[in-house]
Amino acid sequence: MTVLDVVSWVLLAAGALFVVSGGVGLLRFPDFYTRIHAAGVTDSAGAGLILFGLLAQATTWDTAVRLLVIALFLALSGPTATHILARAARRDGVPVWREGDRRR
Repeated sequence: MTVLDVVSWVLLAAGALFVVSGGVGLLRFPDFYTRIHAAGVTDSAGAGLILFGLLAQATTWDTAVRLLVIALFLALSGPTATHILARAARRDGVPVWREGDRRR
C-alpha cells in the first residue's frame, strides 16, 4: 500500500464521517434552520473530501478533470441551495427554534 492509497482512504473515511454526521444532524436538530445548516455544511465538506479521495485514486486525466468539475459544482451549488431554502423558509414564516421550545 502506497502513501497515496493511505491518503486516499483517510480522505474517503473523513468524508464518510462528515456525511454520516450530517445525517445525524438532520435527525437530531430541533428546527428547520439548524437542520439545513447541518446538512449544508457537513454534506459539502463530506462530498468534497470523498471527491478528493477519489481524485487521489484517479488514473487518467479525464477522470481527474471530471472529479474536479463535480467538486466545483458541489462547492457552488450546495451553499447556494442551502441559502435559498433558508431564505424561502424565513419569508414563509417558518419559526426559529428558541431555547426552551418543545421539540416538534
